[in-house]
Amino acid sequence: MNLLNTILDIVFPVNCVSCNKNGEILCLECISLFPKAERECEEWIYPLYDYRHPPVKKLIWQLKYNKKRRLAEVLGQLMYENIVLELSDLSILENFREPLIVPIPLSYERLKERGYNQALLLCENIEKINKDLKVSKNVLTKIKETEHQANIKDRSERLKNLIGTFTVKNENLIQKRNIILIDDVTTTGATLNEAKKTLKQAGAKKIIAFTIAH
Repeated sequence: MNLLNTILDIVFPVNCVSCNKNGEILCLECISLFPKAERECEEWIYPLYDYRHPPVKKLIWQLKYNKKRRLAEVLGQLMYENIVLELSDLSILENFREPLIVPIPLSYERLKERGYNQALLLCENIEKINKDLKVSKNVLTKIKETEHQANIKDRSERLKNLIGTFTVKNENLIQKRNIILIDDVTTTGATLNEAKKTLKQAGAKKIIAFTIAH
């Protein structure tokens, strides 16, 4: 994969999606300027950056809608570092060991339209870094097409919009297992909460979530 990326970089030069500097899809200088997420968030959700920062919002848009899939490599690395930081405490305090990584799924219609699930790309890149963090891609599925959460301002309406959205296949894979949910953005946390509820009802043990931004 690294060799392929090198060849692609030669044929199609890469520019930073944030500052447009040549050489990397997301440069270290820009990453260092991203503000950490500081807005209040549920204690089981761990966002990395502040979504209100325009360059952060831009890179997530590029990953989701502009097919900049290689961003998932850099962002997966950054998310992995955050996961390691948090799990170093959780594994001791709450026996959070041998977790499965579960991406927030897209509906069939949204997946067909976009061509890929950005949350799954992030999960796969995290697994590449640490093979002990196994991705369970066929566990949580989205069975109902919903209005974009970003288009719904009221929190109670967001929650209603998501009721019955997810289901679990292969329940035996998550019975009494710790789960790490992965998504790109958390706003009100409605999507992650509905996913958590669904996994809990199917027998999962403890669930935490990591996102790029909030």
